[in-house]
Amino acid sequence: MKSAILSFGRYIPPQRIEAKTIATHWKRGTEQADGLGIREKSVPSSDEDAFTLAWEASRGAIESGDIDPLDIEAVFVGSESHPYAVKPTSAMLVTALKINPFSRAADLEFACKAGTAAMQIVSAMAESKQIKMGLAIGSDTAQSKPGDALEYSAAAGAAAFVIGLPTKKHAGICSIDATLSYTSDTPDFWRGAQDKYPSHAGRFTGEPAYFHHLETATKKILAENDLTPGEIDHVVFHMPNAKFPMQAAKKLCFTETQMQAGFIVPSIGNTYAACSPLGLTAVLQVAKKNQRILLVSYGSGSGSDAFLLTMLRDGSALREEQKELTRLSYAEYLQAMKVL
Repeated sequence: MKSAILSFGRYIPPQRIEAKTIATHWKRGTEQADGLGIREKSVPSSDEDAFTLAWEASRGAIESGDIDPLDIEAVFVGSESHPYAVKPTSAMLVTALKINPFSRAADLEFACKAGTAAMQIVSAMAESKQIKMGLAIGSDTAQSKPGDALEYSAAAGAAAFVIGLPTKKHAGICSIDATLSYTSDTPDFWRGAQDKYPSHAGRFTGEPAYFHHLETATKKILAENDLTPGEIDHVVFHMPNAKFPMQAAKKLCFTETQMQAGFIVPSIGNTYAACSPLGLTAVLQVAKKNQRILLVSYGSGSGSDAFLLTMLRDGSALREEQKELTRLSYAEYLQAMKVL
């Protein structure tokens, strides 16, 4: 039996900083920000980190699916910004969420695809019947050096999925029909152990890195499942900015309509390990029964995880706590990011 997403949750901090605010601070025009296609990005509060964001998203997934936490037997958390170098975010979540303590738990790192890597692991464990169900999470408070181009996009958010085999009580939202990964040593983005901020290889991050891995994984999973681009209803690609995924979609013969539901980057930025998973949470709320979804992440360093999913029922909106958005000045943004 195929595993399925039984429930999901997400959390995006309500604080925002507009791209034009960043550009004005550095006495620049808005050309660079306009080229990236990001109007504003989410910013964590000074008391929020990847753990608290993951807790919020996971709590939502558990509550929205009427899941008994004691039935959850695995917790895998993907992030580039785990609060501790040595102290597992996953173990903190097991206790904080009152999850079964006899759980497999681990923190994952693979740049922006660590969240989808968690989904693959939990899905495999469920299908092999090692667990009833597990929690897969992507959560990040992305860092960027002040003044760097990444400052326009590096954002914060979390997405959580309860994954298991469908049952009468938990029939599932969508099945996970197939998944594969494509990996190579392509150093387009990195951060040393003692470095506060990441470095990147400029334009090198595009063609030999993002586009090559994402397009190769997409073509492979479509070919293995005898599908054409036109047979996919919704497409979610990793969104480092608003430009790259749309360029990739055009090259792969996907339309803007197929990309629309999950294309959330212009209003929240790149949430790294939570990026494509958050796009998927947007799609799962509006997709209809039997529609096919293609999800392809990208993680610098480099690799892509590709998934084919099929809706088991019509999607429905999450019961999220509505918080009024707050636009920050640049000084407030620095304070929230603990730079001052």
